[in-house]
Amino acid sequence: MKEVMNDSDKLNEEQLNSEVVATDVSTISQCIEHAQTVIAKQLERIKDKGYDFAPEFQGLTTQLYLLGVMWRHAETLGNNSNDARELAFSALKANLIQDGLGKRKAGKRIEFLRKMSKVEDDRDALAVAVGYESEPDDNSLAEIFDHYVDDMQVSGDFWRIYDRFRKIMLYGGLSIAFVMIWFVTLFMPGNSAIAILAAGLIAAALFVIPVFLIGILMYRSKIKKAQKLKRSV
Repeated sequence: MKEVMNDSDKLNEEQLNSEVVATDVSTISQCIEHAQTVIAKQLERIKDKGYDFAPEFQGLTTQLYLLGVMWRHAETLGNNSNDARELAFSALKANLIQDGLGKRKAGKRIEFLRKMSKVEDDRDALAVAVGYESEPDDNSLAEIFDHYVDDMQVSGDFWRIYDRFRKIMLYGGLSIAFVMIWFVTLFMPGNSAIAILAAGLIAAALFVIPVFLIGILMYRSKIKKAQKLKRSV
């Protein structure tokens, strides 16, 4: 009789767990559907504003905004705040995978978003908070981007400079290293392989370091100009 009761309890527990999983899956699906509706309307409202942000920043901000949207929607489906927030992360991960991101990369992205979703005093990041309070037909996404529109550090212009210098350092450094290795091998025979490789690395460093420093100086100069312009306004 005791064994029958245990089997019955186990069956009930398995049924309960399956119902919980089914409920979570349903909530995640509804959150994704709601978020896609919201973001479609929001993107339509900002397409003519001509925002010029770094792609990574724009993508990160949009994803944090969607996290807030999903979080609130999960609450409206009967989940408490903490559970709803976790379900929102799960929904966002599922949405990233639906958009073509691999499961492993999606998992890493969610961990990064989890860190970025909070600021120093444990408050929600601006994009999350605005997304949570947003309505489908408002201008909430534009409000977030308007907040950063004068921030040089997340501008598309700064990102293009960074990308250009990164490519110059990478391809320039590799080219100079190759030329130096070729020169030493051809005109200075008798050197060991380690010595030849070291010569190439030193030559590459002598190119990369000044380019890096020039990039830093240009960055600081642009930041100072932007700060002066902001103070004058």
